[in-house]
Amino acid sequence: MCQHQPACPTADSADREAARLTAHHPEQGWSLLCNGVLLFEDTGELLPDGQIIAPHRPLSAGQVTTAA
Repeated sequence: MCQHQPACPTADSADREAARLTAHHPEQGWSLLCNGVLLFEDTGELLPDGQIIAPHRPLSAGQVTTAA
């Protein structure tokens, strides 16, 4: 899919979000990467094979989580 040299990370790579943008629609909250990954503004992802990656935003500085 990617025609860049060096090639962008594939959709199944751990660093898939480093691929170049091919379409960017901030008004709709998504971007398409050249490896076929749909990246959403909430940091969720939809991979080309249909796999869903849940949002993975970092916690804000000073935010504390508690175990339930």
